[in-house]
Parts: sequence; C-alpha cells; structure tokens
Amino acid sequence: MSRRPPGGARRPASARVDYEQHGRTYTRHRRADPRIASRIHAALGDAHTVLNVGAGTGSYEPRDRWVLAVEPSATMRAQRPPGAAPAIAARAEALPLDENSVDAAMACVTIHHWWDRARGLAELRRVARGPVVIFTFELERLPEWQRQYLHEGLVEELPRFPALDTVATALGGRTRVERIATPGDCSDGFFEAFWRRPERLLDPAVRSAQSMWALLEEGAERRIVERLSASLASGEWDEQHGHLRAMDSFDGALALVISEPG
Repeated sequence: MSRRPPGGARRPASARVDYEQHGRTYTRHRRADPRIASRIHAALGDAHTVLNVGAGTGSYEPRDRWVLAVEPSATMRAQRPPGAAPAIAARAEALPLDENSVDAAMACVTIHHWWDRARGLAELRRVARGPVVIFTFELERLPEWQRQYLHEGLVEELPRFPALDTVATALGGRTRVERIATPGDCSDGFFEAFWRRPERLLDPAVRSAQSMWALLEEGAERRIVERLSASLASGEWDEQHGHLRAMDSFDGALALVISEPG
C-alpha cells in the first residue's frame, strides 16, 4: 500500500505495492493449494486459537480452529468469502492484541510487504503463546528459467524478501526451516506455481494477482512477456527446460520458518 506507516515514517521504496489497486483479482488466481495448506496447518501444532497476520482474502487459514485475521487493505478484506474468520484493519507492526493472547500466529506470503519486518515479526512472537509460522519464498531457489526470464522483476523483488535466517533471528525462540515442494498443478498463482506451465504467465489476469509486476518501470512487463512468448513460440523454452513438464513437483523457493517459544 502507498500510505505512510504509523508515526509518519517513510515507507521503504522496496515495498510500494498498493493493494487497494492491485489486490482485486486475488480470489480468482491466489487460491490456497491444499498440499501447502496441510504443511502450514501441521506447523501450527495443536493450537486452538490462531492469529493470521497479513491475511488477505483468507488463503491458508485453518477452518477447524478459532482464527482472527489482521489485514490492512479494505480491498482484500472485502474479498474474504462468507464464513471466513473475522478480519480487523491493523498492521503487523502494531498488533492490537495483548501479550500471549493466542495459541499460535501465522503469516503467509506477506512479510515482504511490511514496512518494518523485524518489528512485525517481533509482534507475532509477542502475541503467540506457541508457534509462529511464516510462509515465505527464497527467490534465489526459483527455477532457472524464471530467474532468467523474470530477471528485471526479480531485481525489484529480491530486496523485499528477507533471508530465512534473518526471519528466524527476528522471531527468536527455537526456530527451524521446512522446505515445501511446489506441486506441478499448484492452485496458488504465485509465479513459481507455473514452473512447468510457463504459458500461464502470458495471461494478464494471472499476472494481475502477482505483486512483482506492479513494481516494474513502464515497459518492463511488456518486454518480459514478449521475451517469454517468443521463446515458447520458437520452441526454445521447451528445448532448454521442457524436461520440467514431466515432473510432479519442484523443490524450489517455498519455505516455512517456524518459531517455538524459547
């Protein structure tokens, strides 16, 4: 979002996606993948009460527990489905909850949007009696072709994603990292989801639900799309990367950072 954070501090240039404008298609193209969801829910352990921070439209929230969602964007809150957990307008950096007020806290594909990641992560640890689960990406582990074709966008994206050990340090406690393989038919439309389906990235509706494109200078998205489209049309992509189409999953960028109280 483009507004300034609490206290008037200037927001970092590396996190300038306005979700009131760019969050309108998330329910169509960013649906929770059940295999990823099962890993997140397992990491929450036996928590009965869960806080979901940067909750967006509700992807990956468990349905069998009491959940409270925190989401600053009215556009995203408005897309939460009927029956979803209640959502309050607040930010990770200033959670309106008491210390140790929930059994667990979670944040899924959101920390790269926060104004102050260290402060937000410390807040999650403050309010959770038990595990804090962060679902994030390690972009250096994207498939080779995405690092090649999406290079202009990844130059903007990489500074937004903290290293996993930085996340672990900010959370404190006893931490571990779990890798998640990206299914070949992943239903959540982040760009690694299409590691064996590159044609899907040519669809502007798919790209509209990926925040990276909103960070690019004018003309960069067109150049990326034209380059990928030409490579697919000529057969170059399949010649170099076609072996991926036969794989069921890809061990790439997806990771859980899990913090238990120390």
